[in-house]
Amino acid sequence: MAARAAVAAGHRETAAAAAEALRAGGNAFDAVIAAGFAAAVAEPTLSSLGGGGFLLASPAGGQPTLLDFFVDAPGRGRPAPDLEPHFLPVRVHWAGAQQVFHAGWGSVAAPGCLDGYLTAHRRLGRLPLADVVEPARRLAARGATLDAAQAEVVALLREILTLTADGRAVFAPHGELLRAGDRVHNEALAAFLGEVAAGRVAGFSDPQIAEPLVAAMEAGGGLVTAADLTAYSVVEREPLLLGYRGASIATNPPPSFGGGLITRGLRELGPAPLDGSPAAYARLGEVLVAMSERHVQGPRSVRGTTHVSAVDADGNVAAMTTSNGSCSGTFVPGTGIQLNNVMGEADLHPDGFHVTPPGTRIGSMMAPSVVRRADGTAVGLGSGGSERIRSALTCVLSALLDRGLGLQDAVRAPRLHWDRAELQAEPGLPPAVEAALAGRWPVNTWPARDLYFGGVHAVSAGPDGTVAAVGDDRRGGAGVVVDLR
Repeated sequence: MAARAAVAAGHRETAAAAAEALRAGGNAFDAVIAAGFAAAVAEPTLSSLGGGGFLLASPAGGQPTLLDFFVDAPGRGRPAPDLEPHFLPVRVHWAGAQQVFHAGWGSVAAPGCLDGYLTAHRRLGRLPLADVVEPARRLAARGATLDAAQAEVVALLREILTLTADGRAVFAPHGELLRAGDRVHNEALAAFLGEVAAGRVAGFSDPQIAEPLVAAMEAGGGLVTAADLTAYSVVEREPLLLGYRGASIATNPPPSFGGGLITRGLRELGPAPLDGSPAAYARLGEVLVAMSERHVQGPRSVRGTTHVSAVDADGNVAAMTTSNGSCSGTFVPGTGIQLNNVMGEADLHPDGFHVTPPGTRIGSMMAPSVVRRADGTAVGLGSGGSERIRSALTCVLSALLDRGLGLQDAVRAPRLHWDRAELQAEPGLPPAVEAALAGRWPVNTWPARDLYFGGVHAVSAGPDGTVAAVGDDRRGGAGVVVDLR
């Protein structure tokens, strides 16, 4: 059998960048790093070099590790009175509703994605950095086609994305907001990626980035300081490990909370595997309700989060989830890099905005995970979707390990989520299951599968060398199996 690798991501161009790295001789870690750079171009509402994320790296025959490059609370070196939030309120128009989002310079946390990608490449990569970055640089130069899933979010966030001249140049270059099928051009980002590929950028603390960024922060009321950028570091953590149904699950540990909620929920499903019976679904519903009630959220809002999973022919597995919040509307001057608005995300700051001490790593629901079964099968997976991440991954992991579904069927199976008022349910559940759930909780069954329920992009590799890749079509996902000649 020919050697094969696989990648699953949130956009076909993101997956193509990872596949190119694999064909060039890169490993799974090169693949997800290449995808991360490309996602900043192809998925501009979900990921950015100015955001943050996590990489769960599981080397074949080795111990898994978690690289935490999520964002830090800003304001190192500033006196406490200067840490009050300076947000620009932006009204986002939903169908039949409106919501005020927090954007602008004051919503930006100290970013981590660029530093994270470069650190991961040094620690884990096999290819030259130039080969890893080139697909994204080329994509930024020629333009990435905006797919329907991205276009929907662009339309929803139009007031944020067009807040500044930099944003208008990318998302409304001719005075009209980009639509599905249009190309997203970011020539400044292409030039910056060329500098990264040439090895002339070490991270956000480089003067060519830090000096214009800090100046813009000071002019715009932002809190990110030169000290924030210099002190930022990628943290290597031991993953949370759970033995479940004969498999080992590795996922994101504290200070983030998503992995802990998921592993606790799986433990609470009980000692016997859940089948597809009404009683089993009721037990799953009980666990999802308890999970949500433990983690009370702030106001619901859009979340810019995406995921990429990869497995190579050697059995290395990588799962990486990244986020730009809901975007801040601001860019690092001269670079084309969008900045996050994590300091303006209410559900990440339950005690209030900007009460977190400067330099503190912000918690997250993101939970990139790797499953290794006793027979040698490996699965990499993760999801976007804010508070729905915990439900999406719990549902998929249970489908894989309790019900024994294949990867595609597990990802596409109907999902549940408790929103603290109703049990949200996707269509396709058997009538007896729907009746059992409705006898316990208010149930809202959606007319179609929806991006609300997350986007689980997953890969698997069997002990015989077979691989699979599933991009979740709820969020425009793409899966690619790569033949290695």
